[in-house]
Amino acid sequence: MMGWFSRRGAAAADEGRWVVLDVESSGLDASRDRLLAIAAIALRRGAGAPRITLGDSFEVVLRHEAAPVDKANILLHGIGVGAQGQGVEAAQALAEFERWVGVSPLIGFHVAFDETLIQRAMRTALGRRLANPWIDLADVAQVVRPDVSGRSLDDWMAALGVQCAVRHQAAADTLATAELLLKLWPKVLDQRAGDDWHALSRLAAQRRWLPR
Repeated sequence: MMGWFSRRGAAAADEGRWVVLDVESSGLDASRDRLLAIAAIALRRGAGAPRITLGDSFEVVLRHEAAPVDKANILLHGIGVGAQGQGVEAAQALAEFERWVGVSPLIGFHVAFDETLIQRAMRTALGRRLANPWIDLADVAQVVRPDVSGRSLDDWMAALGVQCAVRHQAAADTLATAELLLKLWPKVLDQRAGDDWHALSRLAAQRRWLPR
C-alpha cells in the first residue's frame, strides 16, 4: 500500500493554505503508543471564509510488522494487523507528509495528541521535527462559542450539526474537523481579531485564561 497525495493548483504553501489533520494510533498514550495513520486536508484562504479543497489531501497508513494486537483498538479505527503490515515504511510516509504539508499551519481538534505522535515518529524515523505552527481548534471553539459546554469532537459536531461518515477513521474525522472550523468561522469573525492564521492563534491562546 502506498501513501498518496494530490494537490490541485501550484500556489505556494503559506498562510493562504491551512492544513487540518487527524491521526489514528495504537492507543491513547501519545508518549508511548504507535502512530498508525495520518489523514489531512487543505483549506484555501482568499476572500471570505476558508474553503475545503478535497483535491489537496493526504492519507497514509504506516507499516508496523508483528505489532501487538489490541482488538478493541482495531475495532475503533479499523486498521487491522494486515493493513498495518502492508502500510508504508515510516520514513517514507513521514517524508511524503512533510513534503505535502510544506510550510502550511496545522489545525486539529485536541491537537496536542496528534502533534506528540507525529513529532515523536518524525524524530524516530527522520531525526527531525516538523517546524510548522500548530493550533488546537478545540481551544478556538471554546473561546468563540462559550455557550457550548461540550469538550469532545462528538459534542461539538452534535452542537453545530456536523455529520461524520465514519467516526474514528482519520480521513472522515479530518473532514468533520474542517467542517467544524467553517461552522465556527462567523463567530471567529465576530471576535474582530482578524481572519488570518495569527487571529486564530490569538483566539486559541485565550483559552488558557478561561475557567475549565
